Amino acid sequence: MKAENLIVSATINIGVAIFILSLFSILKKQPSNAPIYYARRLSLNHHIAFDQRFTFRRLLPSLDWIRRAFRVTEEEILQQCGLDVLVFIRLIKFGINFFTVSCVVGLLVLLPLNYTGGEKLFPRSHSMDSLTISNIRGGSNRLWVHFSCLCFVSCYGLYLLYKEYKNVWLKRSRQLHSLRHRPDQFTVLVREIPFCYEHKAYACCVDHFFSKHHAHVYQSCQILYDSKELDKLLIHANSIRERIENLRKHSLADRYGRQSHLSSALSDNSKIERLVEILQDVSHKIRHLRGEKILSQKELPVAFVTFRSRLGAALAAQSQQHSDPLLWITGIAPEPRDVLWSNLAIPYRHLPLFKIVVFISASLLTIFFAIPVTAIQGIAKFEKLRKWFPPAMAVQLIPGLRSIVTGYLPSVILNLFIYVVPFCMIAMAKVAGYISKSKKDIKACNMVFYFLVGNAFFLSLLSGSLLDHIGESFAHPKDFPSHLAGAVSAQADFFMTYILTNGLSGFSLEILQPGLFIWDFIKSHTWHRGEKENVYLYSMPYYRTIPFVALSILIGMVYAVVSPLLLPFLVGYFLLGYVVFINQIEDVYITSYETCGQYWPYIHQYILVAIVLMQITMIGLFGLKSKPSASICTIPLLVLTLGFNEYCKRQFLPTFHNYSVQAIFIVEGFHLPITMDGDNIPSVNLAL
Repeated sequence: MKAENLIVSATINIGVAIFILSLFSILKKQPSNAPIYYARRLSLNHHIAFDQRFTFRRLLPSLDWIRRAFRVTEEEILQQCGLDVLVFIRLIKFGINFFTVSCVVGLLVLLPLNYTGGEKLFPRSHSMDSLTISNIRGGSNRLWVHFSCLCFVSCYGLYLLYKEYKNVWLKRSRQLHSLRHRPDQFTVLVREIPFCYEHKAYACCVDHFFSKHHAHVYQSCQILYDSKELDKLLIHANSIRERIENLRKHSLADRYGRQSHLSSALSDNSKIERLVEILQDVSHKIRHLRGEKILSQKELPVAFVTFRSRLGAALAAQSQQHSDPLLWITGIAPEPRDVLWSNLAIPYRHLPLFKIVVFISASLLTIFFAIPVTAIQGIAKFEKLRKWFPPAMAVQLIPGLRSIVTGYLPSVILNLFIYVVPFCMIAMAKVAGYISKSKKDIKACNMVFYFLVGNAFFLSLLSGSLLDHIGESFAHPKDFPSHLAGAVSAQADFFMTYILTNGLSGFSLEILQPGLFIWDFIKSHTWHRGEKENVYLYSMPYYRTIPFVALSILIGMVYAVVSPLLLPFLVGYFLLGYVVFINQIEDVYITSYETCGQYWPYIHQYILVAIVLMQITMIGLFGLKSKPSASICTIPLLVLTLGFNEYCKRQFLPTFHNYSVQAIFIVEGFHLPITMDGDNIPSVNLAL
């Protein structure tokens, strides 16, 4: 990519971002837009100070929301929104801290070193590749500077990861202690309950089993029922009630309006009477389905079992209850607002089939996504494309159009295509049968991240390299390694434009919410005109935000040593993302569930993948640059990284999946004796 292409992309993205953010700051001041831009505050009945008089200041952009974002503390986020939201903010802060330090090293050390590397494979006046590692002469000792920077960046990343993991681990322990009154801490979800043929029911089996095996801690149980038919009737009844209310309001408006018609009033009254009769019939069916005899026929082999103590619930949830592992399957119950009730009706034995279907669907989506990604790289590599497709030369007839097409358009198209991926993955995760929203979102988060790594990163890299060098590689097969090394670093230009588009335009659209704003405008000026507006409440879309931020960290880490010019763009990306999401957290997003930081182990894994890919990439580049000694010296660094990952798994990960007996005793208020080693151990009979 030429320098002017990157400049055009940066100019367009910065201009679009300034326009969108200015428009947002103006719309945020208008009282009519409060249900969109202050949804969370309105739902909590917070007072919002609007200037009710129309003044010129309401039409001027302001930076107050940015200044307010930097004044918000982590303790405020933790108390108001929970640890899950804070974990996401810590991910963004990780990016700020890591890339700020890497940017200083890259710009002060690596960038001058690359520019004066002496290879001069690319004309400095036409290409930016002279600023990458490709410009370093093969076998040059300057590559040891790159190796030293790789070691520093890797160790600094591992240090930040350990610090963040420990911080989240401690906050999770405190959070679990502060949420001691949550009912899910005393409740266990039981699945695959055997059917009692004597009483023709499941409930009696549950009560008998836990009364016998957990006699001292068992309290009660609640069997679940298949309520699909009942849910449909309830939805139908609510829709009828809404229609009756609307007709009554319309009838009152006609009665007191100037253009009142007797025939219209009679028509409304007859419709209301007819709907009331239908509602009474539906209500009778609902009462019939709620009868004990009917409910007993719709029992599911699923129950919530309540215990008298957290210790009893934890031991029952984390142990095998029956010699047959497919009977009496227990697990920690999700909190009530986190439960996906419809998925509890799916038999546990059928879940592997559902997950196979989801895996096949995700694989097909990955394969089909390769087509647009390859086409996008064809647009980005216009110089080679015009040789294979001569009509593409028509783009050069309009001055400046070529820079827009090759510098800005590919990243926009890629962002448009991958925008729909999270919504496809969250639908697949719901089909997979997860019993809670949090597990569904975590699964979708994993699927989206690895999809983006495989398609948006690797496929963009490989397809771009092939399009750029396929002709030369066939003509000179011996030069293929050197061409591949140049192609890997050359693709940094494309990822610069991707970071610009995803960061500046993407974050700006995230805070503006144009789709919701247009929908609200149309609704308030048509069928809901004159009615009181409802706030638009939705929670943080972790399945969408975490993978995209993690992908940007991966791109930045892989290219931190290869092309340091990318690093300043990433610092700006994370700073803008921080102020945007702090605003959304404070004013828009609500908390729909709280996992007490269970997202962080997955985030930790994403960043570890990025560090490992960075090191593997440098091993290959050192080899292709005729510096095998540097490649060999990088291998211990890779082993150290993998060993660090295993250490974190053993040190921190179990706490995120299980409840420790010691922590439960502390929450319950028991005093634990101190052993000779200084460790606390419970001196109670665990059967109690």
